[in-house]
Amino acid sequence: MSTAHGTTTPPGVPGPRPWSADPYSDALVTGRGPLFLRRTDGWLLPLEVERWCARADAVDLTVLGRCEGAVLDVGCGPGRLVAELAARGRPALGIDVSEAAVAHTARLGGQALRRSVFEPLPGEGRWDTALLLDGNVGIGGDPAALLHRMAQLLTPGGLLIVETLADVDVDERVSVHIVRVADPRSTAGPAFPWARLGTPALLRHAARAGWRREGQWSAGGRSFVALRNRDGRDGPDDRDDRDDRNSRSTSSAAEPANSTAVINSQRARKPSPESPVANR
Repeated sequence: MSTAHGTTTPPGVPGPRPWSADPYSDALVTGRGPLFLRRTDGWLLPLEVERWCARADAVDLTVLGRCEGAVLDVGCGPGRLVAELAARGRPALGIDVSEAAVAHTARLGGQALRRSVFEPLPGEGRWDTALLLDGNVGIGGDPAALLHRMAQLLTPGGLLIVETLADVDVDERVSVHIVRVADPRSTAGPAFPWARLGTPALLRHAARAGWRREGQWSAGGRSFVALRNRDGRDGPDDRDDRDDRNSRSTSSAAEPANSTAVINSQRARKPSPESPVANR
Protein backbone atom coordinates (compact mmCIF):
# COMPACT_ATOMS: atom_id res chain seq x y z
CA MET A 1 0.00 0.00 0.00
CA SER A 2 1.08 3.58 -0.53
CA THR A 3 2.10 5.62 2.52
CA ALA A 4 2.66 9.31 3.13
CA HIS A 5 6.35 8.63 2.60
CA GLY A 6 5.75 7.68 -1.02
CA THR A 7 6.85 4.05 -0.50
CA THR A 8 4.97 0.79 -0.96
CA THR A 9 4.70 -2.02 1.60
CA PRO A 10 3.33 -5.57 1.14
CA PRO A 11 -0.27 -6.25 2.27
CA GLY A 12 -0.49 -7.01 5.97
CA VAL A 13 2.90 -5.44 6.77
CA PRO A 14 2.67 -2.19 8.77
CA GLY A 15 4.18 0.71 6.86
CA PRO A 16 5.85 3.80 8.24
CA ARG A 17 3.61 6.04 10.32
CA PRO A 18 2.01 8.64 8.02
CA TRP A 19 2.98 12.22 8.77
CA SER A 20 0.11 14.62 9.33
CA ALA A 21 -0.30 18.32 8.66
CA ASP A 22 1.49 18.97 11.97
CA PRO A 23 5.03 17.65 11.47
CA TYR A 24 6.18 18.90 14.87
CA SER A 25 3.60 16.80 16.72
CA ASP A 26 4.49 13.79 14.59
CA ALA A 27 8.15 14.22 15.45
CA LEU A 28 7.38 14.30 19.18
CA VAL A 29 5.35 11.10 18.89
CA THR A 30 8.16 9.27 17.11
CA GLY A 31 11.00 11.00 18.93
CA ARG A 32 12.89 11.64 15.71
CA GLY A 33 13.20 13.91 12.70
CA PRO A 34 14.21 14.94 10.21
CA LEU A 35 12.62 18.27 11.04
CA PHE A 36 13.58 21.77 9.99
CA LEU A 37 12.63 25.41 10.12
CA ARG A 38 12.14 26.75 6.63
CA ARG A 39 12.40 30.48 6.12
CA THR A 40 10.51 32.20 3.36
CA ASP A 41 13.74 32.38 1.34
CA GLY A 42 14.00 28.58 1.45
CA TRP A 43 16.84 28.40 3.99
CA LEU A 44 16.51 25.21 6.06
CA LEU A 45 17.63 25.08 9.69
CA PRO A 46 17.71 21.63 11.35
CA LEU A 47 15.83 21.08 14.61
CA GLU A 48 17.17 18.92 17.43
CA VAL A 49 14.18 16.63 17.92
CA GLU A 50 16.18 13.69 19.26
CA ARG A 51 17.84 15.82 21.95
CA TRP A 52 14.56 17.37 23.00
CA CYS A 53 12.91 13.96 23.34
CA ALA A 54 15.81 12.47 25.34
CA ARG A 55 16.44 12.96 29.04
CA ALA A 56 17.98 16.22 30.23
CA ASP A 57 21.68 16.10 29.35
CA ALA A 58 24.73 17.43 31.18
CA VAL A 59 24.34 20.90 29.66
CA ASP A 60 20.67 21.04 30.65
CA LEU A 61 21.61 20.10 34.20
CA THR A 62 23.99 23.07 34.47
CA VAL A 63 21.02 25.30 33.63
CA LEU A 64 18.66 23.59 36.06
CA GLY A 65 21.26 23.88 38.79
CA ARG A 66 20.96 27.68 38.55
CA CYS A 67 17.16 27.72 38.87
CA GLU A 68 15.61 29.27 41.95
CA GLY A 69 12.30 28.36 43.59
CA ALA A 70 9.31 27.63 41.37
CA VAL A 71 10.22 27.29 37.67
CA LEU A 72 8.16 28.11 34.57
CA ASP A 73 9.46 26.50 31.35
CA VAL A 74 8.09 28.52 28.42
CA GLY A 75 7.80 26.43 25.26
CA CYS A 76 8.60 23.27 27.21
CA GLY A 77 8.38 20.97 24.17
CA PRO A 78 8.37 17.27 25.12
CA GLY A 79 9.16 18.21 28.71
CA ARG A 80 12.63 16.90 29.53
CA LEU A 81 13.43 19.88 31.76
CA VAL A 82 10.09 19.96 33.59
CA ALA A 83 10.31 16.19 34.17
CA GLU A 84 13.84 16.48 35.55
CA LEU A 85 12.82 19.24 37.93
CA ALA A 86 9.81 17.20 39.06
CA ALA A 87 12.04 14.19 39.69
CA ARG A 88 14.14 16.40 41.96
CA GLY A 89 11.06 17.50 43.87
CA ARG A 90 11.18 21.03 42.48
CA PRO A 91 7.93 22.92 41.71
CA ALA A 92 7.83 23.38 37.94
CA LEU A 93 5.30 23.95 35.18
CA GLY A 94 5.76 23.75 31.44
CA ILE A 95 3.63 25.58 28.90
CA ASP A 96 3.42 24.84 25.19
CA VAL A 97 0.83 25.35 22.47
CA SER A 98 1.41 21.83 21.14
CA GLU A 99 -1.00 19.20 22.48
CA ALA A 100 1.57 16.50 21.70
CA ALA A 101 4.23 18.35 23.71
CA VAL A 102 1.98 18.71 26.75
CA ALA A 103 0.98 15.04 26.57
CA HIS A 104 4.61 13.95 26.27
CA THR A 105 5.55 16.06 29.30
CA ALA A 106 2.79 14.45 31.36
CA ARG A 107 3.97 10.96 30.38
CA LEU A 108 7.40 11.85 31.71
CA GLY A 109 5.92 12.88 35.05
CA GLY A 110 6.00 16.65 34.57
CA GLN A 111 3.16 19.17 34.79
CA ALA A 112 2.30 21.17 31.68
CA LEU A 113 -0.49 23.30 30.26
CA ARG A 114 -1.43 23.82 26.64
CA ARG A 115 -1.12 27.56 26.67
CA SER A 116 0.66 30.41 24.88
CA VAL A 117 2.92 32.60 26.99
CA PHE A 118 0.83 35.56 25.83
CA GLU A 119 -2.37 34.10 27.32
CA PRO A 120 -3.32 34.29 31.01
CA LEU A 121 -1.16 31.91 33.06
CA PRO A 122 -1.30 30.55 36.59
CA GLY A 123 0.92 32.25 39.15
CA GLU A 124 1.52 35.43 37.16
CA GLY A 125 3.99 37.64 39.01
CA ARG A 126 4.96 34.84 41.41
CA TRP A 127 7.35 32.60 39.45
CA ASP A 128 10.91 32.64 40.79
CA THR A 129 12.59 31.40 37.60
CA ALA A 130 11.53 31.25 33.95
CA LEU A 131 13.27 29.42 31.12
CA LEU A 132 13.51 30.34 27.43
CA LEU A 133 15.70 27.53 26.14
CA ASP A 134 16.02 25.70 22.82
CA GLY A 135 15.59 28.93 20.86
CA ASN A 136 12.37 29.98 22.58
CA VAL A 137 13.54 33.57 22.89
CA GLY A 138 12.16 33.64 19.33
CA ILE A 139 8.55 33.10 20.40
CA GLY A 140 6.26 35.54 18.62
CA GLY A 141 9.02 37.06 16.50
CA ASP A 142 9.22 40.04 18.89
CA PRO A 143 11.96 39.79 21.55
CA ALA A 144 10.99 43.09 23.19
CA ALA A 145 7.37 42.01 23.67
CA LEU A 146 8.45 38.61 24.98
CA LEU A 147 10.90 40.09 27.51
CA HIS A 148 8.17 42.46 28.68
CA ARG A 149 5.80 39.51 29.15
CA MET A 150 8.41 37.50 31.06
CA ALA A 151 8.83 40.40 33.49
CA GLN A 152 5.10 40.23 34.18
CA LEU A 153 5.29 36.52 34.97
CA LEU A 154 8.26 36.63 37.34
CA THR A 155 8.33 37.78 40.92
CA PRO A 156 10.23 41.02 41.60
CA GLY A 157 13.89 40.07 41.42
CA GLY A 158 13.05 36.85 39.57
CA LEU A 159 15.49 35.01 37.31
CA LEU A 160 15.16 34.48 33.55
CA ILE A 161 17.54 32.05 31.81
CA VAL A 162 17.73 32.44 28.03
CA GLU A 163 19.53 30.31 25.45
CA THR A 164 20.99 32.29 22.56
CA LEU A 165 22.76 31.47 19.32
CA ALA A 166 26.37 30.59 20.03
CA ASP A 167 29.24 32.85 18.95
CA VAL A 168 27.25 35.07 16.57
CA ASP A 169 25.63 38.50 16.72
CA VAL A 170 22.29 37.84 15.03
CA ASP A 171 19.11 39.85 15.54
CA GLU A 172 16.67 38.41 13.04
CA ARG A 173 12.90 38.46 12.81
CA VAL A 174 11.46 36.15 10.17
CA SER A 175 8.43 34.14 9.09
CA VAL A 176 9.07 30.39 9.18
CA HIS A 177 7.42 27.00 8.75
CA ILE A 178 8.22 23.80 10.61
CA VAL A 179 8.78 21.24 7.88
CA ARG A 180 9.66 17.60 7.49
CA VAL A 181 11.99 17.15 4.55
CA ALA A 182 12.34 13.55 3.44
CA ASP A 183 10.97 13.41 -0.10
CA PRO A 184 9.42 15.69 -2.74
CA ARG A 185 6.12 15.58 -0.87
CA SER A 186 7.54 17.25 2.22
CA THR A 187 5.00 18.23 4.86
CA ALA A 188 4.99 21.82 6.14
CA GLY A 189 3.14 23.29 9.08
CA PRO A 190 1.54 26.75 9.03
CA ALA A 191 3.75 29.84 8.90
CA PHE A 192 4.43 31.74 12.13
CA PRO A 193 6.69 34.62 13.21
CA TRP A 194 10.01 33.76 14.84
CA ALA A 195 13.17 35.52 15.99
CA ARG A 196 16.76 34.40 16.37
CA LEU A 197 19.13 36.20 18.73
CA GLY A 198 22.81 35.98 19.52
CA THR A 199 23.98 36.98 22.98
CA PRO A 200 24.88 40.61 22.09
CA ALA A 201 21.44 41.21 20.59
CA LEU A 202 19.69 39.67 23.59
CA LEU A 203 21.65 41.87 25.98
CA ARG A 204 20.72 44.97 23.99
CA HIS A 205 17.02 44.10 24.11
CA ALA A 206 17.24 43.14 27.79
CA ALA A 207 18.92 46.39 28.83
CA ARG A 208 16.24 48.47 27.12
CA ALA A 209 13.52 46.35 28.74
CA GLY A 210 14.93 46.90 32.22
CA TRP A 211 16.60 43.54 32.84
CA ARG A 212 19.95 43.24 34.62
CA ARG A 213 22.53 40.70 33.43
CA GLU A 214 23.17 38.13 36.16
CA GLY A 215 25.52 35.81 34.29
CA GLN A 216 26.63 34.48 30.94
CA TRP A 217 28.16 31.10 30.05
CA SER A 218 28.63 28.48 27.36
CA ALA A 219 28.56 24.68 27.64
CA GLY A 220 28.47 21.91 25.06
CA GLY A 221 28.37 24.37 22.17
CA ARG A 222 25.33 26.15 23.62
CA SER A 223 25.19 29.71 25.01
CA PHE A 224 23.14 31.04 27.92
CA VAL A 225 22.40 34.32 29.62
CA ALA A 226 20.85 34.79 33.06
CA LEU A 227 18.82 37.97 33.53
CA ARG A 228 17.44 39.43 36.75
CA ASN A 229 14.01 41.05 36.81
CA ARG A 230 14.26 44.52 38.29
CA ASP A 231 10.64 45.25 39.09
CA GLY A 232 8.62 42.20 38.02
CA ARG A 233 5.78 44.32 36.69
CA ASP A 234 5.64 46.64 33.70
CA GLY A 235 9.27 47.50 32.93
CA PRO A 236 10.48 50.80 31.44
CA ASP A 237 9.37 52.62 28.33
CA ASP A 238 10.33 50.42 25.37
CA ARG A 239 10.03 52.90 22.53
CA ASP A 240 13.54 51.98 21.38
CA ASP A 241 12.42 48.36 21.12
CA ARG A 242 9.55 49.41 18.88
CA ASP A 243 12.08 51.03 16.58
CA ASP A 244 14.05 47.76 16.55
CA ARG A 245 10.92 45.76 15.75
CA ASN A 246 10.15 48.01 12.81
CA SER A 247 13.64 47.60 11.41
CA ARG A 248 13.43 43.78 11.17
CA SER A 249 17.19 43.85 10.83
CA THR A 250 19.70 41.04 10.66
CA SER A 251 23.27 41.41 11.89
CA SER A 252 25.95 41.29 9.24
CA ALA A 253 27.67 38.59 11.27
CA ALA A 254 25.14 35.86 10.37
CA GLU A 255 26.08 32.24 11.00
CA PRO A 256 26.67 29.65 8.27
CA ALA A 257 23.61 28.22 6.55
CA ASN A 258 24.18 24.74 7.99
CA SER A 259 24.05 25.87 11.62
CA THR A 260 21.54 24.03 13.79
CA ALA A 261 18.44 25.90 14.81
CA VAL A 262 16.99 25.31 18.25
CA ILE A 263 13.30 25.90 18.62
CA ASN A 264 10.26 24.43 20.31
CA SER A 265 6.69 24.72 19.18
CA GLN A 266 5.55 27.69 21.26
CA ARG A 267 4.00 30.26 18.92
CA ALA A 268 2.57 33.61 19.94
CA ARG A 269 -1.15 33.97 20.10
CA LYS A 270 -3.15 36.97 21.24
CA PRO A 271 -4.24 36.82 24.88
CA SER A 272 -7.67 35.26 25.17
CA PRO A 273 -9.84 36.55 28.03
CA GLU A 274 -11.92 33.38 27.71
CA SER A 275 -8.96 31.10 28.43
CA PRO A 276 -9.24 29.40 31.81
CA VAL A 277 -6.45 30.05 34.30
CA ALA A 278 -5.55 27.13 36.52
CA ASN A 279 -4.74 27.73 40.17
CA ARG A 280 -1.12 27.29 41.09
